[in-house]
Amino acid sequence: MPQLRIHPRIKPLLAAVVMMAAAHAANALERWQTLPPTPAPVKWTQERHSELRGIRLYNAEVGRGSPVIVLHGGLANSDYLANQVRTLSRNHRVIVVDSRGHGRSTRDATPYGYDLMADDVIALMDQLKIPRADIVGWSDGAIQAFDIAIRHPERVGKIVAFGVNTKTDGLIPDFDKNPVFAAYIERAGKEYAKLSPTPNDYDAFVAQIGKMWETEPNWTDAQLKTIRSQVLVMDGDHDEGIQRTHTEYIAKTIPHARMLILPNASHFAFIQDPKSFDAAIVKFLDGTR
Repeated sequence: MPQLRIHPRIKPLLAAVVMMAAAHAANALERWQTLPPTPAPVKWTQERHSELRGIRLYNAEVGRGSPVIVLHGGLANSDYLANQVRTLSRNHRVIVVDSRGHGRSTRDATPYGYDLMADDVIALMDQLKIPRADIVGWSDGAIQAFDIAIRHPERVGKIVAFGVNTKTDGLIPDFDKNPVFAAYIERAGKEYAKLSPTPNDYDAFVAQIGKMWETEPNWTDAQLKTIRSQVLVMDGDHDEGIQRTHTEYIAKTIPHARMLILPNASHFAFIQDPKSFDAAIVKFLDGTR
């Protein structure tokens, strides 16, 4: 087949057409069908690798005021919630954590469990001499927040729980095969290789934490009803992993909990629509009932 020759004057026009077609294809996607880039890391006042409970737990902080702990979701790292950290640090001392085995933190052979990760947070609070803090949690981070509220109620104030489940049957079957979620899992693996002290252990790490996901969490109604923190249950209206009826169940079961569903957003609303997400959490944390 003869090679197609393009006149030099036509090349810029052809390039423009290709760019327009790509832009049109991108615009054809709804916001909830996209996975925006992981935000750039925050310029921290302090960064630490705290030795506690047999691991080195990465944590960092910025801002001044009442403490807010920000906890990321499974497979991720604290950079994902950098937009929220920047917003909250205007009026709060914000502390982020890379959960054990995630991001820049190490792990050991101890089987994963939400009690285990929640107690890591409590141990860090003890080291930092923080008797009580509000918590903003996404997915596994929100589950940790509920775990603390149930077992250490005196240590947590308000809770923002985004994209959370309290029972394993609250998940949508095969959500990991959703294109957006699958892209997230792939990205998380690349970030793990870049950030982790054990960069080649991603598959082993996923297998280890996957065992926890098979059976946890599974709190009873009675346990959820013991939560006395003020709670905002948030989700996107197109969450790939959490059933809407389950989100509604959580909000109805935790005493006096509020619920907010963000439109045209998914399990990744905090990067899809950070402006609306941040406005909601600031209103809840800094407002009054």
